[in-house]
Amino acid sequence: MCLVDIEKSPKLQIACNTRVADGMVVHTTSEKTKAAQRAVLEFLLVNHPIDCPVCDQAGECKLQEYYMDYDRQRSRIPLPEKVHKKKAKPIGPLVILDQERCILCSRCVRFVDEVTHTSELAFYQRGDHVELDLAPGKVLDNPYSGNVVDICPVGTLTNRDFRFRARVWYLERTPSVCGACANGCNIEIYHREGRIFRFQPRKNSDVNQYWMCDAGRMSYRDLQGEGRLLNPFVRRGSEFVRATWESALGQVAGRLGDLARTHGPGAVGIIVSAQAANEEVFLLRRLAARLEARLAGIAWSPPDADHDDFLIKGDKNPNTRGLALQGLTSDAGEILTAAARGDLRALVLHRVDVTRWCDEIAARAALERVPCLVVLDGQQRETVEYADAVLPIASYAESEGTFTNHAGRVQRFQAAVVPPGEARPGWQVLGGLLALLTGEAAPPSAEMAFQALARESAAFRGLSYATLGETGAPAPLVS
Repeated sequence: MCLVDIEKSPKLQIACNTRVADGMVVHTTSEKTKAAQRAVLEFLLVNHPIDCPVCDQAGECKLQEYYMDYDRQRSRIPLPEKVHKKKAKPIGPLVILDQERCILCSRCVRFVDEVTHTSELAFYQRGDHVELDLAPGKVLDNPYSGNVVDICPVGTLTNRDFRFRARVWYLERTPSVCGACANGCNIEIYHREGRIFRFQPRKNSDVNQYWMCDAGRMSYRDLQGEGRLLNPFVRRGSEFVRATWESALGQVAGRLGDLARTHGPGAVGIIVSAQAANEEVFLLRRLAARLEARLAGIAWSPPDADHDDFLIKGDKNPNTRGLALQGLTSDAGEILTAAARGDLRALVLHRVDVTRWCDEIAARAALERVPCLVVLDGQQRETVEYADAVLPIASYAESEGTFTNHAGRVQRFQAAVVPPGEARPGWQVLGGLLALLTGEAAPPSAEMAFQALARESAAFRGLSYATLGETGAPAPLVS
């Protein structure tokens, strides 16, 4: 399809592998070039099935686009005489193969040979009976198998999770960052009417090139499953009572402020996880300063977490480096110990389930002993059962903010969908609490919170949402 007509050349040349020379004259739309492009496209379509109305690649199929741009002619091969091959053949947990649609471009074969080095796919037979298939005894189940779907230009390889769930021309795309581990792969979130349908990798040569792992690709389901916190709640006696945001924030700010004034420095403890954005961490630091509270960060990951030398990091938190750059150490255990001893009058947990990263018995003892427990989270976790106030906050797919990946690169994520129920972005909730405690105006946006962070912290100085763009920038202290 890249044949071009070069003057003084006896025949057409492929533009992709022809060196430019001084004085060269190239024609890309001459009749000779167009005839060759039509001929190449006809060869590609000779045995291609007429699946467009039922093919899940419709709307993002390069063959469809080329046909409309360069061909638009009837096939000279009657449909019954086309070579038939296997259709809808599962070849792995995430991928389905349709051999009839394959145009033998070899992108998928080269990916599993040169990128993952697992070699699950190959071509077999000869002539027009050549077919893509699994290598003997293999299954396409490497940690990056979903990428072969992204690079397939036609409907040969399709995603079993996304297949037939939505037509792509109905979906919107929002640039974001994957929050499944510390690598921070750049992604696009495909969504419609408040529902996320898939994650796909977005090019960033400094982070993930063109790829993403299957675990990150499928992590979208955890963001919108059952168990989301939808409304603010406060405890009255032994029961939770639904509250308005104004009432809940007022009660939390009033209780924390009273306890801090009455019992002095260190009476309030705050623990934030590395699931929180840089803006949320910054506002929690300001909250801790106002309350003279103990503040700690935690970056917990399962002890058997997957990792490799390519993209997958064993740290399953998107902002561990962001916590470190803001000076938060992992002394959260000391705060829990103080709570269990009865030395704390209030404990604030931000995106943290303490029963997962420390001894469950000790965690429960601390949660039961502390007189006032405030939980800011997006998921229904065990800690919620002990809370005196529950403030539902949005996920990174529902809010704006930044994460700092393992290499110190600060990257933006943007809101793709609205938070469910009455949940609000974390920066907005924390800004509201600060405003009630200090009397100062809350930051009107995540961007303004980041600007304040950049002014206050040398680790982020000089950065802004504008300078970060869509691919991020290194934090000054690690650049």
